[in-house]
Amino acid sequence: MNTLVIVLIAAVVLFGAYMVYGRWLAKKWGIDPKAETPAVKYNDGKDFVPTNGWTVFSHQFSSIAGAGPVTGAIQAAAFGWLPVLLWILIGGVFFGAVTDFGALYASVKNEGKSMGMIIEKYIGKFGRKIFLLFCWLFTLIVIAAFADMVAGTFNAYTVNADGATVLSAAAKTNGSAGMVSIMFMVFAVVFGLIQKKLNLSGWKEAVLGIVFIIAAFAVGMFFPLEFNKDVWSYITFVYIFFAAVMPMWLMKQPRDYMTTFMFICMIVGAAVGLVVAHPSMNLPVYTGFNNAKLGTMFPILFVTVACGAVSGFHSLVSSGTSSKTVENEKDMLKVGYGAMVLESLLAVLALCVAGAAATNGALPAKTPFAIFSSGVAGFFEMFGVPVHFATVFMTMCVSALALTSLDAVARIGRMSFQELFSVDDMEHAEGWRKLLCNTYFSTIVTLVCGFILTKIGYANIWPLFGSANQLLSALVILTLCVFLKVTGRSNKMLFPPLIIMLCVTFTALVQRTIAMVKAIKLAASVTIPAGQTSWGSVFIANGLQLIIAILLIVLGVIIVVNSVKSYAKSEKNSEKTVA
Repeated sequence: MNTLVIVLIAAVVLFGAYMVYGRWLAKKWGIDPKAETPAVKYNDGKDFVPTNGWTVFSHQFSSIAGAGPVTGAIQAAAFGWLPVLLWILIGGVFFGAVTDFGALYASVKNEGKSMGMIIEKYIGKFGRKIFLLFCWLFTLIVIAAFADMVAGTFNAYTVNADGATVLSAAAKTNGSAGMVSIMFMVFAVVFGLIQKKLNLSGWKEAVLGIVFIIAAFAVGMFFPLEFNKDVWSYITFVYIFFAAVMPMWLMKQPRDYMTTFMFICMIVGAAVGLVVAHPSMNLPVYTGFNNAKLGTMFPILFVTVACGAVSGFHSLVSSGTSSKTVENEKDMLKVGYGAMVLESLLAVLALCVAGAAATNGALPAKTPFAIFSSGVAGFFEMFGVPVHFATVFMTMCVSALALTSLDAVARIGRMSFQELFSVDDMEHAEGWRKLLCNTYFSTIVTLVCGFILTKIGYANIWPLFGSANQLLSALVILTLCVFLKVTGRSNKMLFPPLIIMLCVTFTALVQRTIAMVKAIKLAASVTIPAGQTSWGSVFIANGLQLIIAILLIVLGVIIVVNSVKSYAKSEKNSEKTVA
């Protein structure tokens, strides 16, 4: 089939879903444009900041559109493009967008509280503690996976046939993209300061953002930074430390705003390229239920596609940062539901670009990022864009997909760690509790743990990320069911996604646990050749994942049991004070 037809069908379905189903949800649950939002009520200039609706949309989309929609869709294509497309559309419309919108809605209606605090209110303090621990563990997995991707993308070195470390052929391109990323951070701070001083909006804000984007690219193109992967890993963690502790308006929001322009350009370039070139989908429609590399289509397809269809991480962004910046409730639909369906469209585009790059039904022997990056860069070249610039632009874009999620998840991880140990009266709390809840200390602990997990490597940790991510979405949906019930709102549309996601994620986590146990047993039964590997590397690659997987399963079961009990005990429309 022609890739253009696939994209057009997906665009019509997703836009139609936003206009019909999204608006139906907003009407069913109730939107009050005159209500005072938490951003306005608790404006502190740091976390609670009233912000223009489209800027909040930019932040939401940039934060949630991480590596998932590109990496997941392309990896899952091993089962055939049709199952992936169907799950992206069905999952995006009825699972992901509903969860993202619901989490944002519940948070705004509860004074901007994060999902952990909402769980405490509707399920109990014990449920909140367990959920926050689950969230914190999950953020470590995301930090590890995405930071490893970013460092690998900017790496300028490779190992040759003789075992020597030398500059790679892509050194200049990767170094330029890395320098552009650093300049983005610098200009984001400048942008934030100017915005704070002059309060720009509309076309003036857009012009300033575009000027800074061009300036960042100009510096990056002429002054590439050719560092190895370790150095880029350190730089990445330094960046996300500052992103986690600095006020939203000073770095995170302006960077997301500028990045959104890049993402739009990337999406438009991919879409127009598919229109002009109209390549055929060179991947098979369906390859069978079992795949030698990935496993069985249920549940692996669902957890591999990940963020392109549904993601628990999105709900942490919705309730952790976006809900604190929405200045009017009418913006919630486009921020919560709209950003997700746009991400689903990005996943479809990634699938089609990969399908166009495939040969004889097989994808190129590259990472999903590299397949997507080189494919869209080729489209830009068709329009006369210089090869080097197109490649640098796309390398920067795909790394920005991970970076924008990284800075959001670092902040959310820090907040989850703080909330895990916080009490109502922090002013008179014990000294150790104050230390653990300190912004800088909690950030350092979170990032150090995430850095240790990077040693596992992105490829090894991705299946665990997908399973934990989907389980988190199921736990959020369960909480939303309680919230909607006690506030007298309809929650029946959440039951199918809830049941399906619980079945998918627990099955995937159990499969992953069994696979890691087998890997450790195999290593124990084989004589390890000297110099090739060690028990230390076996433990890092499988032992740490096994521990985390078991913890996630146990915590997930505890949360589900407590939530179901709370749901059964709760009375419909018992909380009439919520607007």
